Amino acid sequence: PSTRVLLQSKTPSLPRWMRGCRYYQNQLKLAIIGQSLFGQEVYSNLRKQGHKVVGVFTVPDKDGKADPLAVAAEKDGTPVFKFPRWRVKGKPIPEVVDAYKAVGAELNVMPFCSQFIPMNIIDHPKHGSIIYHPSILPLHRGASAINWTLIHGDKKAGFTVFWADDGLDTGPILLQRECAVEPNDTVDTLYNRFLFPEGIKAMVESVQLIADGKAPRVAQTEEGASYEGIQKKSNAKVRVDLAQPAEAIHNWIRGHDKVPGAWTVIDGQSVTLYGSSMLGGSAPAGQPLEMEGASQPGLVTKNGLVLYGTDGKPLLVKNLQFEDGKMIAASKYFSSGESSSVELTDDEKKMAEEIKNIWKGILSNVPAVEDTTDFFKSGAASMDVVRLVEEVKQKCAGVQLQTEDVYMATTFQDFIQMFVRKLRGEDQEEELVIDYATKEVNNMTVKMPYQCFINGKFEDAENGKSYGTINPTDGSTICKVSYASVGDVDRAVAAAKEAFDNGPWGRMNPRDRGSLLYKLADLMEEHQEELATIESIDSGAVYTLALKTHVGMSIQTFRYFAGWCDKIQGKTIPINQARPNRNLTFTKKEPLGVCAIVIPWNYPLMMLAWKSAACLAAGNTLVLKPAQVTPLTALKFAELSVKAGIPKGVINILPGSGGMVGQRLSDHPDIRKLGFTGSTPIGKQIMKSCAVSNLKKVSLELGGKSPLIIFSDCDMDKAVRMGMSSVYFNKGENCIAAGRLFVEESIHDEYISRVVEEIKKMKIGDPLDRSTDHGPQNHKAHLDKLLEYCEVGVKEGATLVYGGRQVDRPGFFMEPTVFTEVEDHMFIAKEESFGPVMVVSKFKDGDVEGVLHRANDTEYGLASGVFTRDINKAMYVSERLEAGTVFVNTYNKTDVASPFGGFKQSGFGKDLGE
Repeated sequence: PSTRVLLQSKTPSLPRWMRGCRYYQNQLKLAIIGQSLFGQEVYSNLRKQGHKVVGVFTVPDKDGKADPLAVAAEKDGTPVFKFPRWRVKGKPIPEVVDAYKAVGAELNVMPFCSQFIPMNIIDHPKHGSIIYHPSILPLHRGASAINWTLIHGDKKAGFTVFWADDGLDTGPILLQRECAVEPNDTVDTLYNRFLFPEGIKAMVESVQLIADGKAPRVAQTEEGASYEGIQKKSNAKVRVDLAQPAEAIHNWIRGHDKVPGAWTVIDGQSVTLYGSSMLGGSAPAGQPLEMEGASQPGLVTKNGLVLYGTDGKPLLVKNLQFEDGKMIAASKYFSSGESSSVELTDDEKKMAEEIKNIWKGILSNVPAVEDTTDFFKSGAASMDVVRLVEEVKQKCAGVQLQTEDVYMATTFQDFIQMFVRKLRGEDQEEELVIDYATKEVNNMTVKMPYQCFINGKFEDAENGKSYGTINPTDGSTICKVSYASVGDVDRAVAAAKEAFDNGPWGRMNPRDRGSLLYKLADLMEEHQEELATIESIDSGAVYTLALKTHVGMSIQTFRYFAGWCDKIQGKTIPINQARPNRNLTFTKKEPLGVCAIVIPWNYPLMMLAWKSAACLAAGNTLVLKPAQVTPLTALKFAELSVKAGIPKGVINILPGSGGMVGQRLSDHPDIRKLGFTGSTPIGKQIMKSCAVSNLKKVSLELGGKSPLIIFSDCDMDKAVRMGMSSVYFNKGENCIAAGRLFVEESIHDEYISRVVEEIKKMKIGDPLDRSTDHGPQNHKAHLDKLLEYCEVGVKEGATLVYGGRQVDRPGFFMEPTVFTEVEDHMFIAKEESFGPVMVVSKFKDGDVEGVLHRANDTEYGLASGVFTRDINKAMYVSERLEAGTVFVNTYNKTDVASPFGGFKQSGFGKDLGE
């Protein structure tokens, strides 16, 4: 949790000269010409940058409501002009031109402008005018550029800031940015993910380039230029042609969503299609629906309306709108007229009156709000939808309301009925629907979810992509798993934020929260054999170890932190009392909000537990990305979390790539903390992204090269047994593994001889065999890396005493390996193998200071160990070893109550413990 300090006295404000002082060498006088939230953000950010906005020119108020740009400017005292038009019959209006010239702008900035601006205004300032356009010019000149990007199936989208001229979007280019178009991107997702936030930054950057005299003017080429006009719903051309491949149908629908809306004919009437996505797999069962012009009938399924292209591929449509304006979920097509009205309780009637007042505030032009008042026919626009949703959620905390709900219940009566059903929870799914991948293995049937888990539901990735997760025992594919996209991350974070801000989790009594975590631990214990089996086939962990450690410690972790839920306390702090005021200071420990967790592949379930149990106990919500190669126990955990009663949105699991999902989590502005276990280089990248994005907190458990010092006065039997465990535990895929052993010279040869003797007794084989000691490495790429690591050791002159080769059998098995005569400068002395490779160096008898210097001569500091019977030596050495954990005469002994974390480039922050 974060700590909030509450002071029961007024804090004096800072002197004016100290408040946010920023100095810029080059500043401009700007005129902002445009409208919308985008225009507002550009205006606000330019002022923060130190530029002076001498005038804002925007559209007149509509139904008594000012444009967001006007609202912000008027609040700041900036001169605002609301001209209905700038010219009449093709000629500039003199009074308008004079009013504009009087502000003395040096540059016109036009972030989004729907009015026609005369050329004597465009050319008047010293630096002319710059305009934002949402396409990569010269492609898609004209209006609706974002729509046409999708309609044409472009693989890249982007925007251009260009110098205005007398042509239509033909002026010289100042700056361009581009992004990839995801298969299921919509106008909204493209705009919200990239065009809006990056466009604001680009407009501000462009102005600064002009101010600094560094702004380029690159003439547009006519090669590849295109112009498309505005599409109107009344235009027959907007009708979707169903006699074409599925992707073309999908592009047409998403390119026209929400405005103007692509339509088709069903049962003789025009129906507009919204919310299209490509289906990655086969369509679920459903009821056939004849579609005019389609190559085959559609299917009304539990997920929506499935359409088929001429290539036989399916796509899914979520919502349908009829000619009368009514919108329904496509899955309800055959039952759309069956819903009956609900009788309101007295409390619900009071809420309905409060909501009616919200409607009145938005629909100020309507004399009275009646049951039949239609939100959109009364003049409401898309921004009013957002306002309605947010005001109702603010008034009635806990109601899960989305903008889609307004479009589906447009009259006041329908809206109240929908609201009450949501309030009562009648709209919620009765049971979790899971498509399992099943496997008969380990004398049981394991049932494995394989889809993304977002907002309490398992669903395919937005882009329909999937990948195979591999069994390292034989290299076979266990099942296909959803491959999450950036859009899936955004939806998962939004679900987690909603669950934290407005869901029951945030209002829940901490003790009740603890009860749910105890129940989750009980369910994990009930399913421990299934979890251990999944862990074994997905990660290669020996089953007995998976049962005891991977799963067993995960259960212990959730139980331990469940007990902390109602014991997180602040403090009362005595402070100086400046009489006559008697001041009291106290602190509260509060949850941060949405947390992201990115975990490694060596202990898939245990790392999930270590990171998420504390996160949940403190009251946060989370989005977790399991390692791409080991996603299955995390998805099984998601299923158990629903059965335990964890509210939807609290836990979200996204299998996929670190480069895409992990990066987006690092960058996302709504995430408040990110916990990561993995390599040091990736940790650095994550830390940088977290800082640049929104300065989110981070905790990092990174690489290690843990030294283990074995003195000649050790218990030899124990030192051999524990020394081997320090290296070969979990096939060496262990973050605290002893990366380097220092053995005192007088016992070195005996020690190595006994280790090799014990290695020869180890059974290498199927991890599900209860007698197996050593299973396969986690995945093929890692095995290849380990073999290369051993080759480097031999080339540098280290002595390969045992192993170093792949085992001659199917799967990714490697022999336990021993290197001796390892010098300090060698690669294998400095770099972590993360595998079953024992790296041994001698040190001279009695040279305690020398071996300590060598042991600490590393940038890592995760763990370390010492074996000696001399308690004074043990304490002296352990105090001087630079590591987060020091094991004395033991190794690998972690416990849920003991904090775990590293020093130096092994990271910071702790897992486990208070």
